[in-house]
Amino acid sequence: MPELFAYTDIGSSPPSPVDSSDRRLSWGKLVQRLTDFSTPASSRSMESGSNNSSRSDLSDSGSDVSSDLCAFNEDLFYDPMEETLLKEVVDLIARSLREAKDTDCALRCTKLLIPDKLLEHIGQELLHLAASEPCGLRGALIDLCVEQGDVCESMGQLSVDPYLVPTFQLALVLRLESGGLWPKIQGLFSTKSPSTPVVRQAIKLSTGFRVIKKKLYSSEDLLIEEC
Repeated sequence: MPELFAYTDIGSSPPSPVDSSDRRLSWGKLVQRLTDFSTPASSRSMESGSNNSSRSDLSDSGSDVSSDLCAFNEDLFYDPMEETLLKEVVDLIARSLREAKDTDCALRCTKLLIPDKLLEHIGQELLHLAASEPCGLRGALIDLCVEQGDVCESMGQLSVDPYLVPTFQLALVLRLESGGLWPKIQGLFSTKSPSTPVVRQAIKLSTGFRVIKKKLYSSEDLLIEEC
């Protein structure tokens, strides 16, 4: 078996066999050794002190770095366009409900009262349910319903983006106000004639509602939330 030789500069003594106890240097260690060899000792000590100081600063501010990373992760998933789209969708829902009051349905009245708190809760729930969807809120198909006793009547259907195939369907089941003084006095403002159905002067929606979510691209069970 041929012997291993360590080569020296040209013009030096002939190569001599390498002691088997020596270990070869990796490229990283070799480069480091060459760097250390060419760097003055004073510079190496200054660099070492600087590195130690940097590590100390990082360890001292560990909590700040962690909080910054958490804030960065939150900002990473924030989509300002989704917020803008949400406002348009909530306005469209309110407009669709007000238009439904002129039809022969559960909301038939001369004036429909929609609490701002109800619209706010609907917006929050839409964002929450759309967060896990591949197309976000744009992939929603929304059914508007009104619950009266054991009957649930449809008020219409909205497609957030008609040019996109929906990825999930939401049924917003709204309720009429059933607590407080309003249900007791709203009948006083109803008009009735022998040839026309009862038309209430004003109807107020409750701030509570139910939402049912169905994914259109999987066979997962329905998600039902009471809000």
